[in-house]
Amino acid sequence: MTAAAAISRDRLAAWCGGCLAFVFALAPLAAWLGPLAFAPLAGIVGALCLPAFALSEEDRPGYIAVLVGLIWAAGSTVWSPYHHALLGGPAIKLVAEAGLYFALVCAARRADPRLRAVSLRLLAWGTTLLALVLLAEAVTGAALYRALRDAMQDPIRPDLGRKNVAQGLFILALFWPAASVAAARVAGAGWLAAPMALSLVVASWLLGYDAPVMAFVAATAAGGAVWLWPRNAPRVLGAGAAVYFLAMPAVMWAIKATGRFEEFKADVPLSWSQRLGYWGHASAWIGDHPLRGWGLEASRMFSPGIRLHPHDAALQIWLELGLIGAVAAAAFWAGLFVRLSHPARDPAAAAGAAGGAAYLVFAAVSFGVWQEWWLALGGLTAAAVTLVAHQPATAAQPGEASLSRKSSTFAVISE
Repeated sequence: MTAAAAISRDRLAAWCGGCLAFVFALAPLAAWLGPLAFAPLAGIVGALCLPAFALSEEDRPGYIAVLVGLIWAAGSTVWSPYHHALLGGPAIKLVAEAGLYFALVCAARRADPRLRAVSLRLLAWGTTLLALVLLAEAVTGAALYRALRDAMQDPIRPDLGRKNVAQGLFILALFWPAASVAAARVAGAGWLAAPMALSLVVASWLLGYDAPVMAFVAATAAGGAVWLWPRNAPRVLGAGAAVYFLAMPAVMWAIKATGRFEEFKADVPLSWSQRLGYWGHASAWIGDHPLRGWGLEASRMFSPGIRLHPHDAALQIWLELGLIGAVAAAAFWAGLFVRLSHPARDPAAAAGAAGGAAYLVFAAVSFGVWQEWWLALGGLTAAAVTLVAHQPATAAQPGEASLSRKSSTFAVISE
């Protein structure tokens, strides 16, 4: 490498580290005041980090799965009942998001070590601050948030204030695994994991939200399994994710075949009854076009049976993109988990599995697959885990290994 190339590389590393520090400095504020801000925040910073965009050999399975899914999604806009002003417009947006959000992960790989440590400290302390603020808001009925809205001459009803604040719980659930490892590795405060977890559970209970607690339990179980069985647990998780994406319609058909679906739906709380209603309608309409699907964003056209989307990622992908889309999603998620398999224990791998499990739980019960801010959070969660994976532990632990860090290359494109 020439001296000029080395200087250029160092500048890019510093640039990437600074960009990520900026993102994680603002993340707690965005999570508290308005999670929709994550879409422009991640998009802008991803664009700034595009010079670091590169694919490693380990990216190959996910890259192929995403490429197949995007091509099929673009083609499906031809027969989708949801008509966008620009032919293929939703697919074009997804292509841009895939590039920009993956650029965040590439930036985490290339970040300067000093600035990477700064980013991880911001992640650790910022996530802890977010946890404490959300706990205070849960106890006081979103008093801080409502006071801010009053000061801005934009008052909000107490119930809506609580609802808006509660959205921060989803971000907290995604960030806390990586933030906990970051706290131990660079902040010298591994104990921060406790207030993060405690605040997440208590605030969710006080605000009446089930999904964050479900995500916390799933993340803890997945992370713990990967820590105890670092070689085989990621493979099991990958297989489970693939089964979820491939078999969810069949599961719904089997439940409805028992003849007790409506009875069960009437016995659960209203929010879950609504979800079950969406899932039931989605599984019925999937049967009409199981191979090709109804087309990208078609879920928007099935009101009142489905409101915007089925609130389940697998059913939405089957409904819109059919079998091909479901196979692509299954391959992508299976690949993400399987690449965490290592012969020795690694906290970063455990954090990656925990973050992935939390994201899947929310995808299965809460958000639409294509929501920009939600995809942006997926990219940021992956970037946080990548930062942790490339940050060596301050003190090596017996039997602990770090994630494989193959050099990035564009060879995968040209092969």
